[in-house]
Amino acid sequence: MSDTPVPGDVLTVQVDSADSSLGWASLGARRWRCTVGAGGVREDKVEGDAATPAGSYPLRHIYFRNDRLVLPKVRLPARPIAEHDGWCDDPRSQTYNKLVRIPNDWSHEKMWREDGLYDLVVVVGYNDDPPEGEWGSAIFLHIAKDDYSSTQGCVAFRREDLLELVTLIGPETRINVHSIPASETVPAANDDDVMKQFEDFDEQDW
Repeated sequence: MSDTPVPGDVLTVQVDSADSSLGWASLGARRWRCTVGAGGVREDKVEGDAATPAGSYPLRHIYFRNDRLVLPKVRLPARPIAEHDGWCDDPRSQTYNKLVRIPNDWSHEKMWREDGLYDLVVVVGYNDDPPEGEWGSAIFLHIAKDDYSSTQGCVAFRREDLLELVTLIGPETRINVHSIPASETVPAANDDDVMKQFEDFDEQDW
């Protein structure tokens, strides 16, 4: 059996333009508004640049606040977030880009947040197999702010949209983040267009 996912198993993310963090995510026939990192979408992401990494990655786990929402039926591994949960973002640590218990001697993010952005989190399998260098950490799908302002590198969605999305993804799903904004994407000419150019060609044009 081929390991190549069918189109319905690919979550595609593309920003509107190079000047905006706003974009769209699509999976099969469904489409949701989203926002990406303040540093844009980059193929050369490093720790602390607030960029969303371009490329294709698996989706690993779901973490959620069971005191704030009821998780629908999902196919990815899932567990509630606890007050002592953190995510290491220190490249010097052996626990870099991993869930850790806090307090912790290494730099980390708190997973238990009051602003609601991490009430529902999907871990993207970026730089985690194994974590290397300073290529970035804590790349998640999570809940967006009300104004869809940019993230620190994650892809964020409206709460209701992310609750729908987590029911549609599974271990076989990959996220594909485009490095080229939609405004710069030029549809390729098809064969009919090419033939039409030859039909319209006049030798006097030489």
